[in-house]
Amino acid sequence: MRITVVGSINLDFVATAPHLPRAGETVTGATLARHPGGKGANQALAAQRLGADVCMIGRVGRDAMAEEAMTLLLADDVDVGGVLADTEAATGVALIAVDPKGENQIVVAAGANHRAFPEQLPQRIECPLILQLELPIETVEAAVGRATDFVCVNLAPAQPVSDQLLRRADLLIVNETEAAFYGDLLHHGGGRVVVTKGARGAAMYQRGVEMAWATPPKVTAVDATGAGDCFVAAICVALLEGKDPAEALRFACAAGAIAATRPGAQPSMPTRDEVEALL
Repeated sequence: MRITVVGSINLDFVATAPHLPRAGETVTGATLARHPGGKGANQALAAQRLGADVCMIGRVGRDAMAEEAMTLLLADDVDVGGVLADTEAATGVALIAVDPKGENQIVVAAGANHRAFPEQLPQRIECPLILQLELPIETVEAAVGRATDFVCVNLAPAQPVSDQLLRRADLLIVNETEAAFYGDLLHHGGGRVVVTKGARGAAMYQRGVEMAWATPPKVTAVDATGAGDCFVAAICVALLEGKDPAEALRFACAAGAIAATRPGAQPSMPTRDEVEALL
């Protein structure tokens, strides 16, 4: 299965602290780690580990952080021929605070991701396509317009998009906050919509009617960073393999649950064998 992912590539700086800071509060006693991240790269790596053959399209800076941000994509043989190095912007960075229960706060400095323009895309994208909204919206819209196969759009972070994009997508994925932002617009097209609800599970809808529901296995969460991206990749892989909606949701919930038990975004992405063993 060949999948193209058009999306962001970041280097994550993760501070694990006794608790998350309130506005104006300084929290001490944290430990710092650096991990490859970015929603696009996270989803690309997850899909690759779950059995797909993934091509990544994105942009990094021409700096030392770029090599670090790409480490796991390269190690897992993701095709990064579509990733360009920008001479005018730094590699994207995410500043992440995590508490002992795995809850997080994230601030992103997009850097080179915001210079991934439509000119970087191929004229036709003939294999299944996964996108998020951490690149310029015009690039996301252009990629959807050039796709000839299955299209999944993870509408995160929530922001206005065209009605054409919402109607073209075969699968839209949102969390509860993003679902509230888009409202009924999510259900105007004929495609499927998945709403994730954290530890409570996820539901799939078509034209506003619930098709399936699944809950994740109970696990001890360490760091939720990247768990949602793992879910996105997993449900796309499952549906493209022909699994029915309920089975695909169970598979994706299990994959996301495993990711939440490990620190870091990309380092936490499970293999296919690990997900099937949990199921």
